[in-house]
Amino acid sequence: MILSTKGRYGLKMMFELAKKYGNGTMSLKDIAKNQELSETYLEQLISHLRKAGLVNSIRGAQGGYELSRAPVDITVGDIIRTLEGPLAPSDCVVDNEPECAKAGGCVTRPIWEKIMDSINSVIDSITLQDMINDLQKLNDHKEGESYCE
Repeated sequence: MILSTKGRYGLKMMFELAKKYGNGTMSLKDIAKNQELSETYLEQLISHLRKAGLVNSIRGAQGGYELSRAPVDITVGDIIRTLEGPLAPSDCVVDNEPECAKAGGCVTRPIWEKIMDSINSVIDSITLQDMINDLQKLNDHKEGESYCE
């Protein structure tokens, strides 16, 4: 299973907004520049995130976008599922799909369910705040590195 550009770019956009949380709005132009993404593509994604209640848009000269909740309250799963839909290795384990006629005797269905549950468990356990904390750890490690000659 490979995430599409929607999921990858959307997560990067939300991470950029998380870094700015509490300090005003951010334009899509600045997000695109900071993350080296297409502004045009981000315009397509932001409406989905706004409709899902993950971001707020502010109009005017100082306008832009901001997270609707604190980074600790938004998970990677919230973002990915908003942009990608359910993450499942097979349609037969997606909640909204009709029950397969062979589901009762299918030996592979439990495997697909375990894979889906594992993926969801991971993405629901990581918040935007966790990503910010990870970036800080990376930056701290880089500053403290010593190089051998």
